[in-house]
Amino acid sequence: MEQQIRFCTSSDGVTIAYATVGDGPPIVYATGWPTHLELEWEAPSSRTFLESLAQGCTLIRYDMRSTGLSGSEVTDFSLAALTRDLEAIIGHLKMNKVDLVSLGGLAGPIAMTYAAANQQRVSRLVLSSAFIRGDKITTPDRQRSLIEYAAQFGIPVFDFIDDDDSDLRGVRDAQRRLQATASPVIQAELLKTLYSADVSGLVERLTMPALVLHGRQDLLVPFALGRELAARLPQARFVPFEGQSSTVWAQANVLVPEIHRFLGLETAEREPGAFRTVLFTDVEGSTALTQRLGDARARDLLREHERIVREALKAHGGSEVKTMGDGFMASFTSATRALECAISMQRAFAQRNQSAQEPIKVRVGLNAGEPIAEEDDLFGTAVNEAARITATAKGGEILVANVVRELAKGKDFFFSDRGETSLKGFDEPVRLFEVRWRET
Repeated sequence: MEQQIRFCTSSDGVTIAYATVGDGPPIVYATGWPTHLELEWEAPSSRTFLESLAQGCTLIRYDMRSTGLSGSEVTDFSLAALTRDLEAIIGHLKMNKVDLVSLGGLAGPIAMTYAAANQQRVSRLVLSSAFIRGDKITTPDRQRSLIEYAAQFGIPVFDFIDDDDSDLRGVRDAQRRLQATASPVIQAELLKTLYSADVSGLVERLTMPALVLHGRQDLLVPFALGRELAARLPQARFVPFEGQSSTVWAQANVLVPEIHRFLGLETAEREPGAFRTVLFTDVEGSTALTQRLGDARARDLLREHERIVREALKAHGGSEVKTMGDGFMASFTSATRALECAISMQRAFAQRNQSAQEPIKVRVGLNAGEPIAEEDDLFGTAVNEAARITATAKGGEILVANVVRELAKGKDFFFSDRGETSLKGFDEPVRLFEVRWRET
């Protein structure tokens, strides 16, 4: 799974960077605090969370104005201005209906402000660690001291983290991202906006279904404020949970399942007989390789194959079904993710082979359909055809059935038509396409 970064312009002329990842209905992740699309994607803890959240949907997130990859030299960080960033993304992508997800900081007020002004466009609303009035978050003296401190040194991130509840490496990554993406002055301005935010005149107008999540020991926004918000929203479902940390990845085991359930994103991977894309790998000439190198050296090479394949599957949301010694069978709920994974594999093998004494040439084949699921294995025509397609490929190639190409229409993949091919055991020829992975 890889993100695609693009740009658009807000109504007041600010360049906004946004990223899309995944495949499925659009979910917009409102940005409530400075981050950096690239740095966030590179950090293991935040990337794992984002990939998990993106399962079954197209997740859209962005860098707020004057932070990360978005336009700089902006002085207006009011709630109205920050809402224009969200407005720009949705308008640019021409989304008539959208689900909004907000996970802390200013994201809740931003999402609610947009939803109140665009009720016909927002289908559902997710609000985590949200509030109605920012001046209730902490005392006036505490607000002033935090703003003054932030203006000099930046937000004291560890004040809002529970060491027992969070991955400290992830927290340090978040702190470094914040330092790299927003100056102390900007952080102080955003704190002022946080403490002055007031959506009390809007909440009763938000008649769309809403999911309100809040940690009982939330260190940033008191639990009582989340409960108050849920009570005021006309169609809210309130989910309290145990937790203190304001880092979303520390709460992923609660947040992701609840959000997916609320938005109807239960992944097809959990359903027997569901539509899946099946991927096979096969090391070309593995028998001859063993005869030439001997068992021990050949096994070392196959371990390299296993490592590269498993790393790619993990990165792109693939499920390993089984390994056959010199090959893998895997399944995906998304054809796009399966193709991205196949390309990632071939690129990794190509990079390895540049300096390796003994190259590993792997053929990859993909098909899609509704296989039969039994005891963690998959069976049926779609699986058998995928295996035969793989056997037709040469080392370094990715071959796919026409159904996979059709499912990936509109995505950034290059295919060349290999024509109709007779596959062993199948009466009718199958039209195959080669994925030109060196050109993507």
